[in-house]
Amino acid sequence: MFHYPFHVSDYVADTAHLTIEEDIAYRRLLDLYYTNECPIPNDPTGVARRVRMPMHIEVVASVLQEFFTLSDDDCWHKTRCDAEIEKFRWFTEAGKRGAEKRWGKSNEDSPPNSPPNATPYQGPIGTENREPRTENQVKEAKASLSGTAFPPCPYQEILALWKKHLPHLSQPRLWEGSRRANMRQRWAQAAKPSAYSPKGYTNTQEGLEWWDGFFGYIAQDTKLAEGFETNGRVWRPDLEWIVNATNFQKIIDGKYNK
Repeated sequence: MFHYPFHVSDYVADTAHLTIEEDIAYRRLLDLYYTNECPIPNDPTGVARRVRMPMHIEVVASVLQEFFTLSDDDCWHKTRCDAEIEKFRWFTEAGKRGAEKRWGKSNEDSPPNSPPNATPYQGPIGTENREPRTENQVKEAKASLSGTAFPPCPYQEILALWKKHLPHLSQPRLWEGSRRANMRQRWAQAAKPSAYSPKGYTNTQEGLEWWDGFFGYIAQDTKLAEGFETNGRVWRPDLEWIVNATNFQKIIDGKYNK
């Protein structure tokens, strides 16, 4: 495809929570999707290189999880993108058949008089159709974020849980920028079923219970709460260190267990 519709005001409204890096990654992922006219492979490292962000693999992976859906073909799909690509192909084929018929090169019937998925659409290019008609649809639309009903990260509640279990460790005064981005990514990551948490969580209450238990686990069952002595000094982690992707995974894997 050489162009696609872009609803600027709606896009800005629905992506206002993204960091600069996440916003760039999202736009480039959309460009990649439309340029190749196909879903995005489930290969964050390779995809990050293709969108010219090889040093931001975690950012690319996070954006894929938030705005796209991983299907059985092991590719990240976007309903909106698939519909636009299908429509583009329909118009291309219609033009080709029309030309062939006009010049007597084909006896085939022309395609149907209306393109596929030609339903009126309102919303940013990065989101699904959000045109509520009933009260339930309005509620679903408000709860939905780009095709998923997963709740947003409750930053302040998580900070309160950190202070509850580990008050002797450093307590952040501000939680902005990359700190928020990393916590949001870990919030989504922890929700997925895993060996550490077989059920994961699907709503805010379950998520806060998960993080309450996670911080309790750090406080009681790991060496992190006590810190490590290095060169005569004791090093103790802060929450920013905890929600770093690499450190978070090591804690989950039990590397710092007592």
